[in-house]
Amino acid sequence: MFVDKVNIHVKGGDGGAGCMSFRREAHVPKGGPDGGDGGNGGNVVIRADAGESSLIAYRFKHHFKAERGTHGKGSRMHGARGEDLVLKVPVGTVVRTYDEETKEPGELLADLTHDGEQVIVMPGGRGGRGNIHFVTSTRRAPAFAELGEPAGEGWIQLEMKLMADAALVGMPSAGKSSLISKISAVRPKIADYPFTTLVPNLGVAVANDNSFVVADVPGLIEGAHEGRGLGFEFLRHIERTALIVHIVDLTGDWEGRDPLQDYDTINRELALYADELANRPRIVVANKIDVPGTEEVCAKLAERVRQDSIAAAGGDEFAESPIDPKLYRISALTGEGVESLKNAIGTKVHELREAARAEAENQQQYDQVWEFQRLARDEAFEVVRLSEDVYRVQGPRVERLVVQTDWENEEAISYMQHRMKRMGVDKALEEAGARDGDEVRILGYAFNYESARMHEDLFAELDD
Repeated sequence: MFVDKVNIHVKGGDGGAGCMSFRREAHVPKGGPDGGDGGNGGNVVIRADAGESSLIAYRFKHHFKAERGTHGKGSRMHGARGEDLVLKVPVGTVVRTYDEETKEPGELLADLTHDGEQVIVMPGGRGGRGNIHFVTSTRRAPAFAELGEPAGEGWIQLEMKLMADAALVGMPSAGKSSLISKISAVRPKIADYPFTTLVPNLGVAVANDNSFVVADVPGLIEGAHEGRGLGFEFLRHIERTALIVHIVDLTGDWEGRDPLQDYDTINRELALYADELANRPRIVVANKIDVPGTEEVCAKLAERVRQDSIAAAGGDEFAESPIDPKLYRISALTGEGVESLKNAIGTKVHELREAARAEAENQQQYDQVWEFQRLARDEAFEVVRLSEDVYRVQGPRVERLVVQTDWENEEAISYMQHRMKRMGVDKALEEAGARDGDEVRILGYAFNYESARMHEDLFAELDD
């Protein structure tokens, strides 16, 4: 079964709690704090794996949870870290957030286009720190420790887009499946009725000592860019291909369609789906030249392709154009012209690979990019004014401080206030218009706002 889009629920592992403990040993008076840290919870990681070909593993199982961290203990014994949960997906998978209520995808988390590339989609909760971390010159025996952070959870969408070098596109029954069976070892279902191919087929072809991956994309129809005929399901697999091989049926199939109109329809649908597809490198192929009476329409199509190539080059007949000016004439049934076409595809794919390789050398490491973006989202917070004297502060790191605080311990609460001041929360509230006595809400907790100037002495005492 070919599965190319799934929605799954992921939860990181909860962090273990830090320990509040004091050394108690014979002949060692006032041994001091020795509470160990809780272990961090495991992350949920999505990793691209060249050995995966579909998302079938997530077809029926939708909930995944990483291992939690264990609690810290006395004698500076730290809790064990939870194991990461690694979910393997095919190369070419796009990862987004997903709103289960609206059924709509949200923010892009990663676009995994290289084998081994990965992204943390749900980080595990941080382990709480033991009381050994809160010793200062004025606080010699801290009687509090941090709780473990509950890990986040939520839905994400995995969408697979084929990573092929060339995509065979065209109207239904144009001969795409017949062609891919001629140039590769793949053997798709072939029949004389439209929409025989319902899922993309991938094949590996070899030409001029160069191998390339070719995708047979199910037939497109007019309105495909709006979703007609499963247009969205098929068009997204063309987005990643370096080269488009446009197959035109010279006979117009059993419906008696106009081949030139078919040619224009496919070009229009590609451009309407994504602007960049209009300028994607392209080879046009006239199929079924073995059928008598196709010579005239073949000549007209060749002239149309030549004119389109000149237009794509800005009107200069001798400038390089993304559209190959030559019309490749083949018969996928008899094999006539197929070898020449295969060599042309192989040569063009090799040129595009070299250009892409040179460009990639100057780019950043992909994993570092996704991790940097995740950390930036984690640090961010915002102040929302709910009413004249009520404010809400929200953001991953701010909320983490709240859930890791022991609210039964006043010393722990004072330390949390100090940390928030250093993060800039007090300043942000002041800039938003908060005044002394206003209510500040974070998660399920409420505080009375006091300007930093009123308790600078307290913060100086807490400084570590």
